[in-house]
Amino acid sequence: MSHLSIWRVVILLLAIAPLAYYLVAILAAFRFFRRERSKPLPDFTPPVSVLKPVHGVDFASLENFSSFCRQDYPEYEILFCVNEMSDPAVAVVQTVMSEFPQRRIRILSGAAQFGANRKVNNLALLTKEARYEFVAQSDGDVRVGPNYLREVIAPFADPDVGVVSCFYRGVAQPNLGAELEGVGATSDFFAGALVAGWLEGTTFALGASVATRKSWLAKIGGYEALAKLLADDYEIGNRIHKAGGKVLLSREPVWTMYPAQTLKGFWEHQVRWARTVRMVRPPSFFGLIFTHGLPWALLAAAVAPATWVGAVYLSAYLILRLLMAWIVGVWGVGDELLKRKLWIVPLRDAIHFVVWIGGCVSNRVSWGGVEYTIHNGEMEEVRSFSP
Repeated sequence: MSHLSIWRVVILLLAIAPLAYYLVAILAAFRFFRRERSKPLPDFTPPVSVLKPVHGVDFASLENFSSFCRQDYPEYEILFCVNEMSDPAVAVVQTVMSEFPQRRIRILSGAAQFGANRKVNNLALLTKEARYEFVAQSDGDVRVGPNYLREVIAPFADPDVGVVSCFYRGVAQPNLGAELEGVGATSDFFAGALVAGWLEGTTFALGASVATRKSWLAKIGGYEALAKLLADDYEIGNRIHKAGGKVLLSREPVWTMYPAQTLKGFWEHQVRWARTVRMVRPPSFFGLIFTHGLPWALLAAAVAPATWVGAVYLSAYLILRLLMAWIVGVWGVGDELLKRKLWIVPLRDAIHFVVWIGGCVSNRVSWGGVEYTIHNGEMEEVRSFSP
């Protein structure tokens, strides 16, 4: 009985860790967003090259591409790159070009293959063709507001700034998998980024939108040096940080699309993210076990010496978890999807714990219809398969 009592106490103490993490994340979000919203925007608007590697189309590609043509910014160009000119995204880009003839837009293809990461190969070509020193890359499924370029470029008025990346809100089709992905990013992933930024400084970039300058890219070997890597967004921020550049998170969020998906597609996408984190930040990944509040609360309730103690743990999880999600994702990032779907956060947490376990057990990921194995962060194609 004494032995069992010791383990009961240990479990009850460990189950407090996620609750403390939620409180720290709430404070980190208040600290970041209040500070950034109070800052005046520097009057710094150099010409910018917007880099858009795209592959295929989704339910909102036309509006997403068009949003980059509505920037309140004096001078910029938009460069798209596809793997082949037969890609369906080409027709959408041509429509955008006809609707915004005043914008300088080009479509490129035929990027040199420096590594297995096709998106980064395309970014290397886009950077070579870009006419301006400042570049802002974003994925094909990203949508931006009219102040996007002003917000992400203004911090470069400080010459020590090397990278500025953005949080992202979700636009999801009516599909549970899509909604779970969107809710997970704004209610959980960004909380971790804010806590890491507060405790150790921001040393990574978030991949939906990354702004930098060619001179900083040259210091880390350009995109060519990242073409074998799975976590190119993390690496561009981390390598520029190591080269002496400041890495910042912007107060200006963008939107990213979450299309309807099958159960298999949802699982593969989530596990790819989990394994990516494990391979680039192993201590952080395994430390995530102490941020999974739902399994710890259930375990604490199971071993609690009294029913009311278990109820306290479960209630504390639910209150603090939803409060963290609201402060970070709704108040901070302004995510309407999370605001409408806050109720699915506990379901997402249950699934994400299983995903975390899946992230521990293999170095294989599926991406863009291709399966890869990862060694030391580098991608090697295993086999092609039909999506």
